[in-house]
Amino acid sequence: MPITSDILVVETGKDPVASVIWSHGLGADKHDFESIIPMLELPDTLPVRFIFPNAPIRPITVNGGMEMRGWYDIRSIAINEQEDAEGIEASAEILSSLVDQQVQQGIPASRIVLAGFSQGGAMALYQGLRQSPQLAGIIGLSCYLPLPNSFDSNESEDIARIPVFLGHGNQDPVVPVELGIFTRDLLLEKGMDIQFNMYSMGHSVSAAEIADIGQWLKRILNN
Repeated sequence: MPITSDILVVETGKDPVASVIWSHGLGADKHDFESIIPMLELPDTLPVRFIFPNAPIRPITVNGGMEMRGWYDIRSIAINEQEDAEGIEASAEILSSLVDQQVQQGIPASRIVLAGFSQGGAMALYQGLRQSPQLAGIIGLSCYLPLPNSFDSNESEDIARIPVFLGHGNQDPVVPVELGIFTRDLLLEKGMDIQFNMYSMGHSVSAAEIADIGQWLKRILNN
């Protein structure tokens, strides 16, 4: 499996006991969410390794073929149509490889969270719901589950126990909130542990959302 070396690693303390692999959105890079780490207010007793990978550079159809960092191509203004299954699968392998790296470095899968914003959140959901062994949790911000017809909770008997945090702006012009609600409802139908929070914002992240993520991380990682 491919292993990317183009990553940013930030540790909140010595000898981390958990890892969060956080994927950026379309056109951003590995530094995009570095600044939120102190805003999460994680306790000193919970040292966490944050891993921020760079997506590959690829042409994006809806942007006139312009090359930029993206986890997969967007071929339609309706982002959940004409989905780039090949690109999604390739990026899922990158995330799987990063999980494997953390396991090799002594962090068990049960202490690893996949997180992301927009496209990165879509990838966190896509791979996190398939990752074996089961992860500690998944964070999906302003995103949706790509290729939803390929999702089968029966792939893992433990899938319903994976905590998932979903946050979405109620005025999002990029990823319509309806897609976030669809994703929430799909996962709830599978009996999953979902926290879905809606915020008064567009396609962005707010201070209130970051505070909620911090509380959620403390809850699942202190178990």
